[in-house]
Amino acid sequence: MYHDTSWLDWPFFDDEHRALARDLDAWCKTELNDIDHADVYSGCRKLVGALGQAGWLGYCVPAGQDGALGGKLPAIDSRSLCILRETLGRHDALADFAFAMQGLGSGAITLGGNEALQQKYLPRTASGDAIAAFALSEPDAGSDVAALACSAVRDGDDYVLNGRKTWISNGGLADYYCVFVRTDANAGSRGISAFVVEADTPGFEIEETLQVMSPHPLATLRFEDCRVPASQMLGELNQGFKLAMRTLDIFRCSVAAAALGFARRALAEGLAHASNRKMFGQTLADFQLTQAAFGDIAAEIDKSALLTYRAAWTRDVAKKSATAPTAMAKMASTESAQWVIDRVLQMFGGLGVLSNQPIERLYRDIRALRIYEGATEVQKLIIARELLRDLGSR
Repeated sequence: MYHDTSWLDWPFFDDEHRALARDLDAWCKTELNDIDHADVYSGCRKLVGALGQAGWLGYCVPAGQDGALGGKLPAIDSRSLCILRETLGRHDALADFAFAMQGLGSGAITLGGNEALQQKYLPRTASGDAIAAFALSEPDAGSDVAALACSAVRDGDDYVLNGRKTWISNGGLADYYCVFVRTDANAGSRGISAFVVEADTPGFEIEETLQVMSPHPLATLRFEDCRVPASQMLGELNQGFKLAMRTLDIFRCSVAAAALGFARRALAEGLAHASNRKMFGQTLADFQLTQAAFGDIAAEIDKSALLTYRAAWTRDVAKKSATAPTAMAKMASTESAQWVIDRVLQMFGGLGVLSNQPIERLYRDIRALRIYEGATEVQKLIIARELLRDLGSR
């Protein structure tokens, strides 16, 4: 099946990145052939274990002093994350999900956890022995994070949590949750704090598991007089909003990479189908309309790849703010991948909507990426805000 690797020659990458892409692709070809998509909870748990055992989850956390935290690199490398998610996404969306949530779910600990919390959770996350979750969204607080209402009140050495979280990936599967709650009722975004809550904490329960068009572990969480030690706080009191945004800033670029992987797989499926589909005395690929579609698709994919890896390079190498480049990459790559997959599905005709075929799964898999970790409309606002900020500073 068609697989373009010429993008690895771009100057965004080091030889280590090129080796990572080759090695992971080879691993995926042998290890991702029997994923249980019918039972996503069991499937994800097995995937996390396999990814951890193979060492891939080590890219989700930093190494720490003398490698004590279990990471592969001294710090999280955006280009590595993107290569991992693009490659996993090209092979299987559930594998990409399992990998991504280990990074996003533990990211607040990497950024805001003290030494004790990092040592407690990050090595187990990297090995796949503990599954992580990032609990930010609420029924009335999605894109508007400052509106969250789930609260935590100090009581002696503990904080008492009450409220609900929803759309939480790995909900019902995770061993621990990084939970963002309101600790000052009147301070808006300046009144949010973050805690690590273990799954077996009294007062914490899974209220409902959620069924979505591209199945993966997803749930609504309920906290009812849930006591969490103050020592489980991440960062400083009332600084949780900044911590959440910093976490999303790191991992949002990898969402663009996952979408890119989906689009590359769609192109490969389309080329294989069009080259073999006989009609009107020739193949589908012989028609100029089909060739024109492939030309558009290839250009869309390269556009997305350039934006994605520019954003990752900006953070890793240029050491500059990547907020606007990341928002552009996330917006463009997810929207483009949706278009690419839809266009390829059209080439398949009736076969394209047959359940559990690769292109049909891609059609369902891509849709959520235009929403989570900042919907396309939010990315546009972020880009405009950064432009106006730059204008005001001149």
